[in-house]
Amino acid sequence: MRRFFADRSEYLGDPDFVKVPLTQLLNTSYIAELRRSIDPVRATPSAAVHPGRLTVHESAETTHYSIVDAEGNTVAVTYTLNGGYGSGVTATGLGFLLNNEMDDFAPKPGRPNLYGLIQGEANAVAPGKTPLSSMTPSLVLQDDKLYMVVGTPGGPTIINSVLQVILNVLDYHMNMQEAVDQPRIHHQWLPDTLFVEKTVSPDTIEALKSRGYAVKVNNQIGEMAAILVDGGWLQGAADSRTESTAKGY
Repeated sequence: MRRFFADRSEYLGDPDFVKVPLTQLLNTSYIAELRRSIDPVRATPSAAVHPGRLTVHESAETTHYSIVDAEGNTVAVTYTLNGGYGSGVTATGLGFLLNNEMDDFAPKPGRPNLYGLIQGEANAVAPGKTPLSSMTPSLVLQDDKLYMVVGTPGGPTIINSVLQVILNVLDYHMNMQEAVDQPRIHHQWLPDTLFVEKTVSPDTIEALKSRGYAVKVNNQIGEMAAILVDGGWLQGAADSRTESTAKGY
């Protein structure tokens, strides 16, 4: 009761005015997390109970979708505004936001961008020049035939997320859903930090630290949308990290 009233104080209101995150509040994993926080021996002071950390605003992330139709036509599409609400400028009379992809350039070579990436003169701003992007929509072919379609949002983590899912299938012989569900890690050189998902085991994290890694735990890395061609079947994998997804086989 205490915990749900804490959430009520933060997230519930007139749905005509606020986005009420019912799907997240009723998520069985979230409810189980609340249950685990209850001490069966001693009451938790209300001052130590806070509203849950839910994502209730429009995602600031990139969007990706992967499609294979009955005739084998295939698309892997990643598109983005870059930062939340892009440049914050709406196209007059058209109603859509303009992106802030200029941040993908190195406006000051050697200085970090929005995602902490360090970039050099090769990616400096110049007229008519296209900035680097981390977006990695990928088609994997085997004997000149489609084998995998892979992609995800996640800023610079996209590159490593796509890599890990492909390796999970090719090197570790997982089916597509297993490959997508595996915990992910990310390192982008600078900052000198190894980002790992919270599902990575504590003993693994300690082992990484003992080898000299500066480890930071993230709630999640990426939201993969992937398809594997398995003979006459298509294995569609929706990321369990994402709400309101359907898994198809």
